[in-house]
Amino acid sequence: MAHVVVGLGNPGPEYRDTRHNIGQRVVEHLARQLKKAWHPDGRALVARGSWRGDTLYLVKPQSFMNVSGPSVRHVLHALGAGPEDLVLVYDDIDMALGKVRTRLRGSAGGHNGVQSVIDALGTEAIRRVKIGIGRPPQKSQVPDHVLTTFEPEEDATVATAVATAAERVLGLLR
Repeated sequence: MAHVVVGLGNPGPEYRDTRHNIGQRVVEHLARQLKKAWHPDGRALVARGSWRGDTLYLVKPQSFMNVSGPSVRHVLHALGAGPEDLVLVYDDIDMALGKVRTRLRGSAGGHNGVQSVIDALGTEAIRRVKIGIGRPPQKSQVPDHVLTTFEPEEDATVATAVATAAERVLGLLR
């Protein structure tokens, strides 16, 4: 059996530490924990390892967040996996900073990247780990908010959330 854990985010160094890329931080944390390196694989960076005897693929799509779906579909197809093998990890603006929640299925909840994945795979039955990044005071600030880096006083909360989310991902693989 193979598991595919996809951390959503935007490609490029300018987005690396933004709120929108916290999903990729989680898969990077898992790759460090499992001592696995990243390798280019078509439309994504992939780190291959194992977890409890099963093959584990950690994936960072190299497409922009809002059009992640085709890249995720391509990676799953290339790995011979399906939506049932997928765990999606991403930011959630409607949750308080640092809160982590798992779901086994459901709508995109207004998250364009998740909607792109749902549309590309044709199902809402996708296991997920969501990490709260907090909401700005005004709706008009949302696009800038998700593309900003965390404040220094938020770093400890973010580090804890990333570690917790990584544990939740592994819990979903059992």
